[in-house]
Amino acid sequence: MWRRLSSSWSSDPDVRVFAVIALVAVLTLPAVTTRLYAADEIEAFSFLRSLWFDRDVSFDNEYRHFADAGVADAGFRQTFLERSTDTGLRINFTTIGCALLWSPFYAAADAGVHVARALGSPVDADGYGRPYVAAVCYGSACYGWLAVALAFSICRTLLSRAGDSRPRPAALAAWAALLGTPLVFYMFVSPPFTHAASAFAVGAFVLAWLRVRDRWTVRGMVLLGALAALMAMVREQDGFLVIGPAIDIARAWLRQRDTRLFRVALACAGAFALTYAPQAAAYLALNGRLGPSRLVGRKMTWTAPHALGVVASPEHGWLLWTPLVVLAACGWVLMVTGRRGADEKAGAGDAPAGDVRWIGVCLLAMVLSQVYVSGSVESWTVAGAFGQRRFVGLTAPLAAGLAFLFASARTRGRRLVLTALVAAGIWWNVGLMVQFGAGWMDRQRLDLPQNAYNTFITVPRRLPEIAYRYLFERQRFYRTPPATPQDR
Repeated sequence: MWRRLSSSWSSDPDVRVFAVIALVAVLTLPAVTTRLYAADEIEAFSFLRSLWFDRDVSFDNEYRHFADAGVADAGFRQTFLERSTDTGLRINFTTIGCALLWSPFYAAADAGVHVARALGSPVDADGYGRPYVAAVCYGSACYGWLAVALAFSICRTLLSRAGDSRPRPAALAAWAALLGTPLVFYMFVSPPFTHAASAFAVGAFVLAWLRVRDRWTVRGMVLLGALAALMAMVREQDGFLVIGPAIDIARAWLRQRDTRLFRVALACAGAFALTYAPQAAAYLALNGRLGPSRLVGRKMTWTAPHALGVVASPEHGWLLWTPLVVLAACGWVLMVTGRRGADEKAGAGDAPAGDVRWIGVCLLAMVLSQVYVSGSVESWTVAGAFGQRRFVGLTAPLAAGLAFLFASARTRGRRLVLTALVAAGIWWNVGLMVQFGAGWMDRQRLDLPQNAYNTFITVPRRLPEIAYRYLFERQRFYRTPPATPQDR
């Protein structure tokens, strides 16, 4: 058996990539910050705690606990303890998906607490304590790492279809998508948010679609429908990502006129409805209708008046927070136009190339759907949050774009330039994380000149101090900001 494992390790580059991801995931577990802080985190955690211990969606006791414990601020009390839904319950703007995904980790923590109590430990088995919070945080980190592994698999699948069998571009893209986007922040600094789980759910959905679309089998479409429901249950806006596979199967029907595609589409819809049932039940109990709080609906202007701002605003834009998106967009162009640096023997008009181009169109439609939804929300700036966090679910499509860009760099000069650009994008993200966590920036918006100075001058100067504080005095991060450094 050991000989077979060793042979697999030495001969299969994909296995090595997955093994490295798993190893790094284990080694970095101590870097995960195990605490609740923001209102969104409290809401998501309360969903799980209430379902597990109270078997309901009444969050009054959870909210009062966190308010009395000083975890929530005065604004939280006003919003969540002085308002009620149409059914008389406390408001919760999150969905049930993360509670479902976190539940295995939460169950393990609960079992561990009961064992510890049986051995004489005074820890409370109330669902609120540190073991329970830590379980959710580690769960998010694990789903983030799974999202990275899924992104690698997606990139490998797409590049293989384009005629490029090299694992290196896919691996580089997956690591860049982790380190150069807010995903890493929501895995290690603020894991109780829903974003790492969102990246995982979207990645699973995209990979399933790429596998299912070759034959459109009933079994595959049932899986795709279930994953679409999970994706929508983790974050409502992620449900719009079904537009990619929907366009794909519509095109397949127009080209083939095969009535079987109607049957498999119905199977997909049935699987979606069945899997989505827990969320529908939660909506009915909480809001009295099949939908989110009416307060959410009031925030939506469906003409997407903020679409340009959410992408390019100097203070809040996705491209400014995450410059790697610009590089990924170049890769999406390569996919859609067929001007890729894959197997140079493959012609631009052959069947595999045309298929990859069409997949690129579908992926681009998925990305644009998220720009549309985020641009329709009146709170589009997500001021006070790290990055344009509503786009973290696009980790897999972003990695796909980066993979095609890496694959296109065939000369040494191009590889050096691309490596430098990606490294700069990653450092920009890391620098903003440090400034945001340490309180060296305005958390309500970007100030590009000041942020650039801090990222490339202040942070490198103070890197040992920053590392020490994060490892040994982490309570000083993200809670009570110190004064802004006067280096400039």
